[in-house]
Amino acid sequence: MPDYFTIQLSSDEIRGISSIGLAHLGDAVYELLVRTWLCAHGKATGKGLHRATIELVCAPKQAEFSEKILPLLTEEEQAVFKRGRNANVHSIPQHASRAQYQQATALEALLGWLYLNGRRERINELFNIMMEE
Repeated sequence: MPDYFTIQLSSDEIRGISSIGLAHLGDAVYELLVRTWLCAHGKATGKGLHRATIELVCAPKQAEFSEKILPLLTEEEQAVFKRGRNANVHSIPQHASRAQYQQATALEALLGWLYLNGRRERINELFNIMMEE
């Protein structure tokens, strides 16, 4: 039975996943990190917890966070980021500009790619930088 918590795919299999697929997975990785961070830091409870999560996972905030980590990315990570940014998205939320949504998609694609490559430590390193005040 496959263990989807620690899935191991070959480099070719990961390359075969579309940018939108990587972003889809990366969105979940990012949201789990945000929810964990909020709970661990006692930032909110109840309804406030949901509001705080929404504030941190919206495209404009993700775009802001991506700018913080972009200079720290390796060449390979930058290539994945650019691939995600250039993904062909058909609908953009009203509260975000196209540029913000592209940056958010790029960040999510990077996180999905890192996750599939088993790079949990790198994800954590980048997330901690994003969350620095």
